[in-house]
Amino acid sequence: MQIRSEHPGDADAIHALTRNAFADAPHSSHTEQYIVDALRDAGALAVSLVAVDAEGIVGHVGLSPVKLSDGSQGWYGLGPISVAPGRQGEGVGSALMQAAMEALDARGAAGCVLLGDPGYYGRFGFEAVPHLRLAGVPAAYFQARLLRGEWPDAEVEYHAAFGASG
Repeated sequence: MQIRSEHPGDADAIHALTRNAFADAPHSSHTEQYIVDALRDAGALAVSLVAVDAEGIVGHVGLSPVKLSDGSQGWYGLGPISVAPGRQGEGVGSALMQAAMEALDARGAAGCVLLGDPGYYGRFGFEAVPHLRLAGVPAAYFQARLLRGEWPDAEVEYHAAFGASG
């Protein structure tokens, strides 16, 4: 398996992969594929990585800039992250997470936030911190990882594309 940046011809495969990956997810609004498309269309998909093997694209992760109410710069939101249903549990998601963090570090990012299962994302250095908040979300599921500098104390706002629904 190879992790690489998204190529221009990958959009349809990423859309289908993301739709399929979240089809049976209980805490999903089932709009994740539209979010990725809207981020791409808005030029806000700062990092878009795919996992590719002989079957084609089997995983994808996107990162986009987020706004912090205190004006802190260099923060990104991770997600959606998608792995083909038949490939989940094989390390594809872990490889994508590692590559995503390396890409942010190479960009000089200050940190990254995400919404997800603390049991899964904790192993990648993410934690719920009282300094960063996302309105309407239980604190335990909104997590962050500091890459450089100090923790900001702020409300976080994702790109408007996260409201995409089709």
